Amino acid sequence: MKTNFLIFLIISVSAFSLISCQKSKSSDREARLIFKFKFDSTQQRLNNLGQAANMPTNHAGQHPVFNNMAAHYIELAPSATTPLGSGRVLYYADETTTGGTKAIDFEKEAVYGNNEEFFSIPLKDIATGEYNYLRVSLAYQNYSIKFQIDTVIGGQIFKLENTGTIASFIGFNTYLKSFKVKDKSVTVNGNRLQGYWAFESLIPTPVGNVSYLVEGQAPAGSTTVPNPLAATSPIPAGSCVVTGAFKNSKLKITGQETENIIIEVSLSTNNSFEWEEVIADGKWQPAKGEKVVDMGIRGMEARILQ
Repeated sequence: MKTNFLIFLIISVSAFSLISCQKSKSSDREARLIFKFKFDSTQQRLNNLGQAANMPTNHAGQHPVFNNMAAHYIELAPSATTPLGSGRVLYYADETTTGGTKAIDFEKEAVYGNNEEFFSIPLKDIATGEYNYLRVSLAYQNYSIKFQIDTVIGGQIFKLENTGTIASFIGFNTYLKSFKVKDKSVTVNGNRLQGYWAFESLIPTPVGNVSYLVEGQAPAGSTTVPNPLAATSPIPAGSCVVTGAFKNSKLKITGQETENIIIEVSLSTNNSFEWEEVIADGKWQPAKGEKVVDMGIRGMEARILQ
């Protein structure tokens, strides 16, 4: 009888310890606010004021296929009149003056792809309240695009359509030591203003593929940065703080959250790569002098997934 009681006591104590351990682990788990990128070529194409935008005359564009992107700044704004920086600033990436003036330190930036988590923060660290808008400063983007170039094969000129990779820097100013486009690296050791880019591809020739690498700079002020709150909450010229509303539901923080909240940051890539046409055929031909004029994201929507 004593033996049976002893066995029962041991089992009971073990079970209680297991339950206590499980409760402890559960209570230690920290609910977080998680942000994920989504790149959407079907999302509406907007201008700087957040209004629908058509392609300008003598310009053409295409939907780039995104490889990855980096964010420099994240802020939650309660209302349409909340000044930039007066909301809940969640993230501010490293900056440096190594290049002379203040600039984003690209070497310390992390890049993320489609549907990847690019930032998270404990929900307990966010002030309680309701947030209607999200602001994200975008700094770097890497994507594939199509282009056309003339090449000589067998003594004849052919118009070859090919795919290349673009690395572009759309933050206000970026300090670069060097960076890789796809396979090739570009050395800078200096600052580059918003709109700087480099393009890499392979060009078939009679003697084999030849690596093609070219750099460029979009005109100042030409990078689109949609802000539907421009009238009530403007952003500085030359920055890339894109503003978007929470579409399906405003973000409500009560301070009692026990589960993660996932926010999908949906970015419009609808003809976001834009150039001035020399030959009006809708195909980018850099060798014919067709200048890139805009690489800005064409809108942002925030959606609560969970």
